[in-house]
This record gives sequence, structure tokens and C-alpha cells, in this order.
Amino acid sequence: MSGRQKLLLAALAALLVVLYLVAVGGGRHDRGDPAARPGWLSRLGGERSAVDPATVTVDCAPPAPAPTATAAGTVVGFTTGCVLRVADPGGLHTLVLRSGARFVVSAPAPGDADVTVRDEVTPGDDGTAVAKVAVDKATEVVLGCPGGGGCTVTVARS
Repeated sequence: MSGRQKLLLAALAALLVVLYLVAVGGGRHDRGDPAARPGWLSRLGGERSAVDPATVTVDCAPPAPAPTATAAGTVVGFTTGCVLRVADPGGLHTLVLRSGARFVVSAPAPGDADVTVRDEVTPGDDGTAVAKVAVDKATEVVLGCPGGGGCTVTVARS
């Protein structure tokens, strides 16, 4: 091996060490904040499009008033719980649920995972509780109203 090749190999090794140290030192060591903005790498892939509220059917128990369509999406009012049936979106999309009050959402994870994700969503600083559910096939999302006092959730367009 010539002197030039040895120098190039040493420079490459030093570059790899520096990149490793930057990755380890600049990485996040917490579990992350699901409400936070995505990192730079995920922004390269672009945003997932939202599920069209027209492709979501609602079944509440006990029977609730019929959902109403608005410019923002479909408004669903219920007392104890509802099942949202999402038609196959044809790829990975996001079901966006908004409310002015606390609500519970439970949904299967996308893909072939046998996992159900459950979360109690509370309003943020702006007074809106937002849940974003990843949907990649026809699925059922269960909504609940903690305390049973009644909830109103909007299946939003974005």
C-alpha cells in the first residue's frame, strides 16, 4: 500500500469516527414528544396525507345524533363511546381527530403488528386535543369519553 493510500484510509477512518461521535452526541436520549415537530430526516419524506372524513363511518352506543359534515371535517357527538370504521385508504395515511375536550382513542398499529395503541388525549395550550392515528388499511378506531359526560370529536381534513 502506497503512502497516499494510507493517508486516504486514515482520513476516511477519522471521518467515520467524527460522524459517529456527532451522531451519538447529537442524538436524543428521551422517548420523544409525539406532539413535537418531526426531525429533519422525516421531513425529507413529506407529510402523510390525511384520511378523507367521507371515508369514515360512525357507530356510537348508545345511539347518538347523526354525524354532521362541516368544512373542517365530520363532527361526531357521543356519550360513552363510538367506533370509527375507516375504509382502506390505499396506503399509509393519518386519521386526524380534534376535540375541545379530553377523549380516549384506541387503534391497531399499522402494518402486521398485533398491537393496539390507546391514548387519552388532552387539550394543549391552544385548547384543542388532537390525536393523529396512522392508518394503512381498513380499520376500526374506538373513541371513548372519560367521565361519560359527552364528547364531541371532529374527524378533521388536516
